[in-house]
Amino acid sequence: MSLNKGLISLAFGGLAIGMTEFTMMGILPDIANDINIDIPTASNLIGLYALGVVVGAPTLVAATSRFPAKKVLLFLMLLFFVFNGLFAIAPNYWSLFIARFISGLPHGAFFGIGSVVASQLATRGKEAQAIAIMFTGMTIANLAGVPLGTFIGHHYDWRITYGIISFLGLLTFLTIYFWMPALPANKDSNVIKQIGYFKRWDAWLIIAVISIGTGGLFAWISYISKLVTTVSGLSEDSVSIIMVLIGAGMCVGNLLGGKVADSLSPSKAAMTSFGAMACCLLVLFFIAHIQIFAYPMAFITGMIAFSIGPSLQMMLINNAKGAETFAASAGQAAFNIGNSLGAYFGAIPLLYGLTYNYPSLVGVVMASIGALLTYIFYTQVERKY
Repeated sequence: MSLNKGLISLAFGGLAIGMTEFTMMGILPDIANDINIDIPTASNLIGLYALGVVVGAPTLVAATSRFPAKKVLLFLMLLFFVFNGLFAIAPNYWSLFIARFISGLPHGAFFGIGSVVASQLATRGKEAQAIAIMFTGMTIANLAGVPLGTFIGHHYDWRITYGIISFLGLLTFLTIYFWMPALPANKDSNVIKQIGYFKRWDAWLIIAVISIGTGGLFAWISYISKLVTTVSGLSEDSVSIIMVLIGAGMCVGNLLGGKVADSLSPSKAAMTSFGAMACCLLVLFFIAHIQIFAYPMAFITGMIAFSIGPSLQMMLINNAKGAETFAASAGQAAFNIGNSLGAYFGAIPLLYGLTYNYPSLVGVVMASIGALLTYIFYTQVERKY
């Protein structure tokens, strides 16, 4: 598939959004020290961003549904640029919290609208691969952007990190302006029709697939640092290497997942990825104590976990005729719900004093449920298209 400049501009957006979401985890202590609050209080910045994603995805898509996609994407990245910039210079606790919440609003809408735009820019039969190119930006963020941002935040100033992230938002705005073709607005779109999609049981089935199934990834990755240091026996310095390997795996898996989703049906591809994720996490549970396996398993697990993204987005788009952008953006909200559910349920065995490989076992259960729900969707919905 020839690479369209419009897809590259969407990938820049994925890079910026990936950095603003995931860099926070690494520099939370630096922010807490800077504004004199404790870590638990500072961790609310993570939850507020996720809340912004959940709130912004449906509301911004509904509010902008009659406007051309290019203009909406420009508006979203302007919002991203301004409020990440304000976050970088915010002087106190409350201004940080407000800026962080608003900076999360464009996230779901950008990926939702971007997924539909990417599929429109793609040649027929290559739609999932086009969506994967957009999400490559987020995987590059995990591979290079987040480690770099964390390093700058630790050794210099976390505000510089978020200044860079704000600049990436501006760069995305400019690339969309110059490279994205002007696609016509959907004149038949209306808010009632968009919202009406969620009156259907199969819409909620896809939301459940994403919220529960992707939670398997987050049950594992939320505790990766403690897993590799306390169970695998690696040093603290090795954690950054593990994170880079996970990011590299995500890059490969994302592109591979796009090809698989275009070759098979989206649901078949999703079932394959969820099943492989469950098997991988189960193997990881049993061999996590073997130090030499920690590095290859970080790459393999990251690759398998992120191979699911393009197929899930295509499931949403194909199943929501007339409400594609609304459904695709809601999928991003569901992904963030999966983030919270995976971290929450993954913590339960730890509360009972079990070791840090047990969250991976929770991930096995969640990924398996995701595969089962996807099978139900395939047999009851997709095969009837």
